[in-house]
Amino acid sequence: MTAQQPLTYDAFVKIAAADPAVVGLVLKGSRAHDGMVTPHSDHDLYVIVADDARTDLTRFAGHRSADLDLVIVTLTEFRGAGMPGWERYALARARIVLDRLDGGIARVLADWARLDADEAFRASDEVLDAYANSLFRSVKNHRDGRALAARLDAADSMRFLLELLFALDRRPRPYNKYLEWELARHPLPGWDTDVLLRAVDRISATGEVSLQRQLFTVVEAVARAAGHAEVLDAWGDDLDLMRPQEANSSTP
Repeated sequence: MTAQQPLTYDAFVKIAAADPAVVGLVLKGSRAHDGMVTPHSDHDLYVIVADDARTDLTRFAGHRSADLDLVIVTLTEFRGAGMPGWERYALARARIVLDRLDGGIARVLADWARLDADEAFRASDEVLDAYANSLFRSVKNHRDGRALAARLDAADSMRFLLELLFALDRRPRPYNKYLEWELARHPLPGWDTDVLLRAVDRISATGEVSLQRQLFTVVEAVARAAGHAEVLDAWGDDLDLMRPQEANSSTP
């Protein structure tokens, strides 16, 4: 394309679909999420080519413009070898534009959308501990009069909490941009979406200790029921600081 005729999404899709080396086209990002497109949204497109195939499309590798960003990968790379972990959610909710593998591209995306049981359990263990750590620090900092530190730790704890809740459901956590979109369409089992989002919002903004403790009570029960008691019990008596306090207790 010339400078006067920039490469557009529609034009490129026609070019790629006519190339027999291309086995799949996958659109990710805002364009793959209904209702999320803005005037600033571009098209983020994966171009999957057959392993060892020859194609002139490599000349477009790394193409970036206001309308179109391209990632050109082999099928093997697309199946996992070339996919960084932070792409997982994007691929889980990506939209298939072309699949010449009789559903093979769709199966790859389905694999990315679902954590296997062992992976989910390990991830849940890790982020549960991180959540407890940030919560504990927030409550301690509040107790000691460090208001900014308490709020920052509370905000950190919400990041780990969301990773935990999605891992418990064997799903990759959505990017912050898509959190409300995801929960509106695919709620977390056992959680009221509106209540959860209000709690995350308020805790992130204020670090409110009583609300953090109330939420931890629910999370603790859910985590124990899912088999993660060992992580929690390792905190010993420090758990008491994370739980709701008696009305007559002097501990804030």
